[in-house]
Amino acid sequence: MIFIYTTCQNQEEAKKIGKLIIEKKLAGCVNVWPIDSIYPWKGEIKEDDEAVLLIKTSEAKLQEIEDLIQSNHSYSVPCIASIDIHRINRPYKEWLAQYIE
Repeated sequence: MIFIYTTCQNQEEAKKIGKLIIEKKLAGCVNVWPIDSIYPWKGEIKEDDEAVLLIKTSEAKLQEIEDLIQSNHSYSVPCIASIDIHRINRPYKEWLAQYIE
């Protein structure tokens, strides 16, 4: 199992992408929450409200999810990072497996 982390312009965009991922059975769960971000962009320091997606899925779905995010994201350079999960409780792992095709 892996987590995929990405940020979106706002909650609306995050939920839209999250729903697409679930509808296509690429993940078992997508968490969305608001965050404050500070980052450099074109010579300026930016501060924005964004939304995070934490996508719970399998390694086999990473490329499909990355492609889906890239084609539905408003940012020209979204962060799409995968995090390997070394241990997860068996009941959750079994539950997740039944929702990922």
